[in-house]
Amino acid sequence: MPASGEHHPAFEEYCECIFELAEDDVDVIQARIAERLQVSRPAVSEMIRRLEAEGLVTIAGGIALTDQGLELAQRVVRRHRLAERFLTDMLGLSWAEAHHEAGKWEHVMSDAVEAAMNRVLGSPHTCPHGNPIPGSAYAAPESTPLGSLEIGQRFTVNRIPEELEFTPGMLDFLESSSIQPGRSGVLTAASPDGTVTVEIDGRHIGVGAFASARILVMA
Repeated sequence: MPASGEHHPAFEEYCECIFELAEDDVDVIQARIAERLQVSRPAVSEMIRRLEAEGLVTIAGGIALTDQGLELAQRVVRRHRLAERFLTDMLGLSWAEAHHEAGKWEHVMSDAVEAAMNRVLGSPHTCPHGNPIPGSAYAAPESTPLGSLEIGQRFTVNRIPEELEFTPGMLDFLESSSIQPGRSGVLTAASPDGTVTVEIDGRHIGVGAFASARILVMA
């Protein structure tokens, strides 16, 4: 059972999901929450009612976090992204492995462990995928979707939004293709359907329309 002042992991999962959908400019509606958490629409509807009763969300005019819900979400997201950074930078896990494991750590990490992890990592500003760590005072640079670039335009990868982290196989593909924050490349081809080809580290890589519309780059 959660300790006094803490919330059930299910409440944390939902608040985290709502926060991340809003962060990625995805409509925060029950259908999107159900897709992200892989649960049924009736289950989402019931949980949203419980979250509203707990004072964590409001539903008038759309699903939104209250101040209390936002505080909870930011704490969970912060721990998740710190854990991802620790698991990749210190333990050498892959992006996909770290994302999966961090989903467990975020619910059990204490304040003391969070502070120690942040100290050991040197107070990082982002997770390995470039998403801001809440509380780090990180100001994200202006960026644009990869798929919006012109052929021949150079870019530096800035951020892989959470929406792509939850797409099966995507993290493995992006990591193995060196489509990672800080890596630079050039867009070499583009199709009307949004599919693009990029050259990074001397390799030509095809990126589908779904990903190219979401990968954020600095041009």
